[in-house]
Amino acid sequence: MSIHFHEEDLPEGLAFHGDIAVDTEAMGLMPGRDRLCLVQLSDGKGDEHLVRFGPDSDYSAPRLKALLSDPERLKLYHFARFDVAIMAEYLQIIAAPLYCTRTASRLVRTYTDRHGLKDLVKELVGHEISKQQQTSDWGATDISDAQREYAASDVRFLHALKAKLDERLERENRVELAQGCFDFLPHRALLDIAGWPDQDIFAHDG
Repeated sequence: MSIHFHEEDLPEGLAFHGDIAVDTEAMGLMPGRDRLCLVQLSDGKGDEHLVRFGPDSDYSAPRLKALLSDPERLKLYHFARFDVAIMAEYLQIIAAPLYCTRTASRLVRTYTDRHGLKDLVKELVGHEISKQQQTSDWGATDISDAQREYAASDVRFLHALKAKLDERLERENRVELAQGCFDFLPHRALLDIAGWPDQDIFAHDG
């Protein structure tokens, strides 16, 4: 198991196989205001790849964009709504089709309100992960080893989580409902960017 660090794009010739786990790190949680700093990737085979973007980046990244926008490749996220939105804002792609472990958790783990990645990994996979670097400065010139490990851990377990959550979605007869949510998530992300981050446009409020 290795963590590979790249600047501005994936290296030429790097191959990924099957579904891709994806996560992002940014300067904050508002796409457009807060710039995209890092994209993390794993195909579940043991290695994680981190692509860092500098403050003057043009976000061209042709190899990364081709991988993430491939319509034949499923992307796995935890809280896809944010990751898809910030990549749409900066990379100008919609990184779908997708599967969101947080959304799946909310559909099948209705006995708890703890749907964070740390809680999911502990319950379903049996591993402890640290969230200590979650609010660190991802725009820094030097990304520390602790930050790299944190970023890698955000994609390391998503394939295993999907397998466990799929079992529960099947058991609770919510597979089709989950798929409908996954299909809508890119549109939810675009609504966030367009200015409707908090409002439920489907609500009857008057």
